[in-house]
Amino acid sequence: MAESPTSNKSRSPTGRAKKPKGKGSPKPKGSPKPKGSPKASPKGSAKGKRRTSIKKDEEPDLSMANIGHPEIFPLVLTEKTQEIFNCRGDIDVTADKPYKLVKKEDIIQDIKTRAAISDFHPVKHIIHDYPGEELLIVFDRELKYGQVFYLIATEEAKESILNFPEPEEEEGEFKEGVQEDYVYKPPVPKPWVSLGSEKEIEEESVKESPAKIKYMISRPHKEFGTRIKFFDRNASSDKFGYVECTAYQDKNFTIHLLERDTGIQVVPQEKETGTQTKWIYPKNAGTQYYPREFSDEEKNMYLSSEALKNFILSVALRVEIALQQNEIMDAFFDDWKVLAEEEGAFAGIIAVSVTERLSYEERIQQSGKLLLSKAPILFWSFADPIHPQLMLECPEDIYCFQFSPSDPNIIAGGCINGQVVLWDISQYEDRLRDPKTGGGGKRTTVNMPSFMVEQQLAKEPHMLRYCAVSSIEYGHKSVITDLQWLPDTFEVNRMGTVFENRAGICVQLITSSPDCSILFWDLRSQKVGLQPSAEKKKDDKIITCPSDVPTTFKHLDLSWRPLLKLSLPKSDTGGEYSPVKISLREEHYYTKIQDRLQLQVRQEASKDKLPYSEVTTPSVKPPKLLENITTVFFVGTEDGEVLCTDWKIERDGDSGRLLGHKPSTVHNAHDGLVHTIQRSPFFKDIILTVGGWNFAIWKEGVMSGPLLQSSCAAKRYTVGHWSLSRAGVFFIGREDGNIDIWDLLEKTHEPSQTQNVCISLITSIKPWFYSSKQHFLAVSDDFGTLHILEISWTLSHPSVNEYSSVHHYFEREVKHREYFDQRQEFRAKERLVLAKESLKKMPTGGGQRSREIIEEQTKQDYAEFLNTEKNILKGLGLLKEVDRFSL
Repeated sequence: MAESPTSNKSRSPTGRAKKPKGKGSPKPKGSPKPKGSPKASPKGSAKGKRRTSIKKDEEPDLSMANIGHPEIFPLVLTEKTQEIFNCRGDIDVTADKPYKLVKKEDIIQDIKTRAAISDFHPVKHIIHDYPGEELLIVFDRELKYGQVFYLIATEEAKESILNFPEPEEEEGEFKEGVQEDYVYKPPVPKPWVSLGSEKEIEEESVKESPAKIKYMISRPHKEFGTRIKFFDRNASSDKFGYVECTAYQDKNFTIHLLERDTGIQVVPQEKETGTQTKWIYPKNAGTQYYPREFSDEEKNMYLSSEALKNFILSVALRVEIALQQNEIMDAFFDDWKVLAEEEGAFAGIIAVSVTERLSYEERIQQSGKLLLSKAPILFWSFADPIHPQLMLECPEDIYCFQFSPSDPNIIAGGCINGQVVLWDISQYEDRLRDPKTGGGGKRTTVNMPSFMVEQQLAKEPHMLRYCAVSSIEYGHKSVITDLQWLPDTFEVNRMGTVFENRAGICVQLITSSPDCSILFWDLRSQKVGLQPSAEKKKDDKIITCPSDVPTTFKHLDLSWRPLLKLSLPKSDTGGEYSPVKISLREEHYYTKIQDRLQLQVRQEASKDKLPYSEVTTPSVKPPKLLENITTVFFVGTEDGEVLCTDWKIERDGDSGRLLGHKPSTVHNAHDGLVHTIQRSPFFKDIILTVGGWNFAIWKEGVMSGPLLQSSCAAKRYTVGHWSLSRAGVFFIGREDGNIDIWDLLEKTHEPSQTQNVCISLITSIKPWFYSSKQHFLAVSDDFGTLHILEISWTLSHPSVNEYSSVHHYFEREVKHREYFDQRQEFRAKERLVLAKESLKKMPTGGGQRSREIIEEQTKQDYAEFLNTEKNILKGLGLLKEVDRFSL
C-alpha cells in the first residue's frame, strides 16, 4: 500500500505537521499579502518572486483543492485499520460498492487510542469539525486521487455521492401518474438569418460545366420482333470484331484538379461467378407405403412346403459350422498386419528428464554455458530405442515432473531454480501413440523398423517449448524436489480448506523444496488484486507466443503465483524444517494398479470432462465444503526427519498473522536425506520411507514409531518404490548401482534378492506393466543411462491370499509396537520410582559432604573429557606432541 505524501514529514507536539524554514514555494498570483510579511525587494519583484513567512502551527492542505475537489482527502489505511472499521479492500468494499459509512465517534476514539499511529491523525481537525454523525470513506481502486481510500469532508458532497441525482426529464416528456393537457402551438415564421452556411453548400455542390452530348440510336422497323441468331466469330481475323479504343489527350479541354475526396476501405477479395440452371416449378408432394405381407393361407403353405424343409436340411450343417468358427476366432482378423507389428514385440512410451551432473561450485563457474544449453525431457519409445520421439524444452534443469491424471498430455515439472513449468503435448499425441507411422496412420516402408527409416531420412526429434512458467519472484528459492497433482475430486483455497472440485479435472499442484516451504498451485487464473504501478505496466505489455507453442496456459506464463504457502515450524527451536518429499492421503490414486479394460474405461470417461484450455478461471458459484477429506500428510525432510502435519492455515489471535500448524509427530528415523516417502498402492495407511542408510515402514495413526525399520546397510539407499502387483514387495536402489528386492512374506531382516544394474548410484525407480504377462521396471542412474528391466514371474504375480497375509503381518506389527510402547512407559515409571527410593535412603545430615562428592566427580569427568579431546586431536594430526628431550 502506498504511503501518503505527508507521512515523511516531522510532526509537532500538538500533532500538526511542521514545514521547513527558509524559502517557501512561490505564492499564487492574486492571493492577499499576509500581515507582517516583509515587502518584496526590488530585485525580487523584478523576477516575480516573493518571500512569505510560514507559521509553525499552520496545517498542510491534504485535500484535492488543486484539482477542484477541496472536499476530498486521500487516506492511507493499513490492514489493521481496515479490519477495525470493516473496510477491507476487495472484501468489504469493492469496485462496484466502494462506499463505507463510518461513525464519527469511532474515528475519534481510534485517534485517542492510537494517537499518532492512527491513520486518521493527519485529518483529525477535519473529523472534529465535521457537522454530521457519519463520515463517508470511498474505496479508490483506480488510485484516481493517489491513494486507495479518500475521505469526504462535507455533508453536501456525501449526499451528492450517496444520492446521485437522476437526470431531469425534459419539458415535453410524459411523466407517469400525471395527466397533462396538450395545447397546440402553431409555428411562428421568423426571418432568415444567414450564418454563412449557404457559401459552404455552394462550394460543396457539384455543377455540370461541360455541355451534354446527345446520342440517338435507331434501327429499321422491319427488324423489330425478328429472331436473333448468335454465332461464333474469330475476333483476330475479322477487322470489325476487335476495336481498340486508345486514350488520347484532347487539347480542346483543360481540366485542373482542385480537390479530390476519396474513401478507401479494405475488403476481402471476392469472386463473382454465375451459372444457369433449368428452373422447375416447386411442387409439394407426399407418398405413403406399407409392407407387403403374406396372408395366413400363404404363410401356412410356404412353411409346410417340402422345398423349405429341404433347404433348411441342406444348409443347417454349414450354418452351425460358421457360427462355431465365429465364436472360436475373429473372421476379420488381419494376420499380415499382425505379422508386421511383431517386429517391435511391444510398444510403450517413457519420459526421462536429464540434468547436468555438476556440483554447486562447478554450476556457478559454468553458469554461462548452462544458460545456452538447457537439458530437455526426452520421450523414448520401445519401438525405437535409438531416437527420441519428442523433446520438451525446459527453462532450467528439471528435477521432478508428473503427468496429469486427468489428461496425460498435460505435464508439470519442477526446476532447479524453484520455478514450475507446464507443457501441453496434445498436438504430438498421434505421433507418440504410433511412433512407427509418425502419427500418419500409414507405414512409409514395408518390413523396415521406424528407427532405420528415420535414420535414412535424417529426421530430427521435435522440440516443444513449454506453455507457461511460474513467476520466479513468488516461487521456491531452491530446487523443487517433489511435485504431485491433487486429485480431481477436491480442491483447496487460500486457507487450506477442502472444497468440491466442480471442474472434474486436476487443476491444482503441490510442490516441496528445501527452502522450508510447501506451495499449492492452481492452474486457473485467480482474481487479481491491487498491483503496484510497476507491475501494472509490466502486465500491460502484450507478449505474443510463437505459433508452435500451445496457448493452453497462456494466462499463467510469467505471472503464475502459488495459491497457498505452507511452512513447517519447529516446536522446540525457532527454525523450520526443510521438506524434500511429501505423501498425501490420496497418493494411491496415482499408483493403483489398473488392467487394460479399466484404463480404457478411464480414458473414455476423461473425454467427457472439460479440457484444460476451457478451465481458465474458477467457478463463480460457491463450492461445496468437503469434510470427509483429510488434510493431514507426511513429509520427509533434508535432515532425515519424518513428520506428520496439516496443511490448513489458521490466524494467530495475538498477532493476526496466518500461520500453519506445527507438526504433530516428528521422528528422526533416517541419518540422511529422505529420498522416498510413498504410500502402498494396496494399503492407504502404510507408508514407505527411504533415506540415509536404512528404510522404514509406517502406519498412519500409529506414530509412536515405525512398524519395521531396517538396520544400516553397507551402501547408502538412494530411492525406493512399492510393487504395483504384489502387496508385500518393494524395490530399494543403492548408491553402488544395485537394487535390493524385499519380500515381507519371505524375509524381513534382509533383502530376498539383489540385482546389479550399473556401476553408478540409482537415481529413480518406476515399475509399470504392459500386460498381465509383462511387467517392467524403469531404472535411471547417475550417468544418465535409462535401463528397462523385465520383472520375473514370481515378483510380478501374487501368491494365493497374499493380500490378507500382508495385512495380518502389519496388524501383528501394530500390536508389537503397542506392547513395546507400554513396556517403555512401564520402564520409565520404574526408573522414576527407583530414583525416588535412592534419594530417600541418602543420609539427611551429610548435605555438605554430598556436595563435595558431586564437585569432585564433576572435576574428574572434565579431566577425562580433556584427555579424550586431546587424543582425538592427536589422531587427526591437529595437535603435535612436544618432545621432552628437546629442552
